[in-house]
Amino acid sequence: MHHSTIGALSMTKRRSRSVQATLTGIERIEIERRKRGLTLEALAHAAQVAPDTLKRLMRRDRVDRSSLRDIVSVLDLQPTDVVEFQEWNQWYDPAGVSVEAVERPPQPQSAAELTERPPTTTPAEPDFSLYVERPAIEEVCQQTLMSPGALLRIKAPQQMGKTALLTRLLWQASQQGCETVCLSFQLADRAVFSDLNTFLKWFCAVVSRELRLNDQLERAWKDIYSASYNATFYFQDYVLSQIDRPLVLALDNTDLVFEHEEIATDFCKLLRNWHDLPRRSDRNSPIWQKLRLVIVHATEIYGALDINASPLAGVGMLVDLPELTGEQVQELVQRYQLDWQPQQIEQLTRLVGGHPYLLQLGLEQIQRQHITVDQLLQTAATEAGIYSNHLRQQLSHLEQSPELMQVFQDVVQAETPLSLKPAHAFKLHSMGLVHLEGNTVKPRCLLYRQYFSRSLPAL
Repeated sequence: MHHSTIGALSMTKRRSRSVQATLTGIERIEIERRKRGLTLEALAHAAQVAPDTLKRLMRRDRVDRSSLRDIVSVLDLQPTDVVEFQEWNQWYDPAGVSVEAVERPPQPQSAAELTERPPTTTPAEPDFSLYVERPAIEEVCQQTLMSPGALLRIKAPQQMGKTALLTRLLWQASQQGCETVCLSFQLADRAVFSDLNTFLKWFCAVVSRELRLNDQLERAWKDIYSASYNATFYFQDYVLSQIDRPLVLALDNTDLVFEHEEIATDFCKLLRNWHDLPRRSDRNSPIWQKLRLVIVHATEIYGALDINASPLAGVGMLVDLPELTGEQVQELVQRYQLDWQPQQIEQLTRLVGGHPYLLQLGLEQIQRQHITVDQLLQTAATEAGIYSNHLRQQLSHLEQSPELMQVFQDVVQAETPLSLKPAHAFKLHSMGLVHLEGNTVKPRCLLYRQYFSRSLPAL
């Protein structure tokens, strides 16, 4: 440790180095980003922060306060628009705080270091203070990922808790001695999806960088082979062969790949092949047994590829995340340190059901603004309410299918559950808009009934 750094820490108190965005803060970032037409990568570039830092912020992992300040300044926001006022201004006692824990950008490697991987560091534990456990689901996922060559699919509509579960699983896997990489397709530019060869080169390069392995693409990629073969050889020789522990590779926001038919089908075939390689009992099988894949996708986007009819259908373990149960909602309320009566919990769940994101957004607003559930209900289904961004997103998905929009209009206006064509019922359920009751459907929650009964007829 440098003496100048020791001197800087000799003061009795300093501002906390890292901060965590609130759910409302994430909403603000998303709104301002979309207003400006910025992709996540473009925002990271404009803020001059690493894309991984922005990705951690959007996942509500803790990030360095200077990085947060750079990001919000691009969007004309204040740090306290995104972070709790108290947290932004909190202080800590530096005694025992390691300066090595401060975020630093990766240092460029010298020529002598290019073939040698830096020592593995132990990741900091994520903040699970608001995480509600789903024991049965977590156990299935953990057991799956401990199996050589595993493939796990986590499916649910957007904002149903997939990322929170994934963060939990990756942390647990790291504690079991696994390497972990989370690759989000949100950070891929449009150019990445131009063709399969470009896409797979990007894919291999990102995984190598996450593992701090030297990029060997120029050396490994041969025009005589297909893109899928090149990617397979690269992973075998320059990724899996270079690590001595199992690798849990999580692919988040995979829906963005499914939208590109010219890439999606071949990519899914590739992943299925990688899942099969450990079972072939050849000389390379032990290498591929290190790989455990996690594919995370929502179901709102009905683009070129239907995942249920893709080469991945029926492969590996599929986990379809349900809503939170009544007991889990009660636990979540307690995590927000709200002293509620059962009637208040019932009011909120009647409005949004067991939807994790909508529950947390409501609880956060009530806790921060010191308002009552009744006050929240007054504006919840309006454009001025805290759910407006989420509701507009759902409306946008419906607008992509006029036929489905008309069907859902009938559902929200009906006083009793409706019987629909199986395809319509499946799509609305996959979008998270309805509950299935036998062969009938009804709106998932009162919030959707109130908002869409007013919004859809005007379209």
